[in-house]
Amino acid sequence: MAQSKKNIPLVVDARGNGSFKSIQAAINSLPDYATADRVILIKNGTYNEKLFITKNHLVLKGESEKGVIITQDIARDVWRCQGNADDWGVATLNLRGSDITLQNLSVINGYGFHHRKDTTINCQAGTEPASTKTVSVTGHQMALRSFQTTRLKILNCTFRALGGDTVSPWNSASGLFYFKDCTLEGGVDFYCPRGWAYAENCTFICHSKEAAIWHDGSGNINQKTVLVNCKFEGDQGFKLGRYHRESQFYLINCTFDSNLANAPIFKAASSTGVQWGERVYYYNCHRTGGDYTWFANNLSSAVGAPTAKNITALWALDKQWNPLLN
Repeated sequence: MAQSKKNIPLVVDARGNGSFKSIQAAINSLPDYATADRVILIKNGTYNEKLFITKNHLVLKGESEKGVIITQDIARDVWRCQGNADDWGVATLNLRGSDITLQNLSVINGYGFHHRKDTTINCQAGTEPASTKTVSVTGHQMALRSFQTTRLKILNCTFRALGGDTVSPWNSASGLFYFKDCTLEGGVDFYCPRGWAYAENCTFICHSKEAAIWHDGSGNINQKTVLVNCKFEGDQGFKLGRYHRESQFYLINCTFDSNLANAPIFKAASSTGVQWGERVYYYNCHRTGGDYTWFANNLSSAVGAPTAKNITALWALDKQWNPLLN
């Protein structure tokens, strides 16, 4: 059933009271080509689906953030050991389309929550050697993984995993990503955009002492990850962030709970090096129980000496896209 010329939203209801019971079936019903957004309304319910989105101009809008749950249990190591050549399918929500909006959804990779101990499995031919592999309960577990996607807008969504790389919007050439009023939870590098990214009014919950956030800005010297009015909490001793490649971090008006370690955003030991230097900037950030000196105000040292007032989504995305206009 395709949408009409009037672009009437499709309705998905797991209980059978909509046009579709499956989100993927609704996505598949749409034409591949579109120049305007197609809307899929998702009623409250639990959807045990692994989603693949290759189409552009698509809006997935849930009835409520806590009520719409899209969930799968996937360990990246298991996926690779099954002979899969890449990460297409390693996440609960897999994206290749552009001009995508996600709103009022909870997307969960439950592998780490449901597996209480490491397991050893046999690897088939693929990206992993044909041998056994130990799969950690805290290894890579992606709730969202994107490839060529650009202009991705995410509003009032929750992303949860116990392992690393929970939210992985990856497009080092032209990725443009916008998050607002979201909750993101995971292990090491659990928010790891590649390209340009802007997040505001988001909560980050870290279950790793290694690093919460990560950025790859190697595709363009102006690429950056910007976090405004965001809150960080986590397990005792969690570290704020790290990078392996060229990167640029801006944290504006952010707050940290008392469990934050006294450790600045750092270059990972396995990094091959950076040419553009350390570019980590803070303004008006504070920690419960007392501030650390490394997140003192230094915004004026960034290129162009921007002020906090200058730092908007449009600025962060280098005026390539204004997510507030649509």
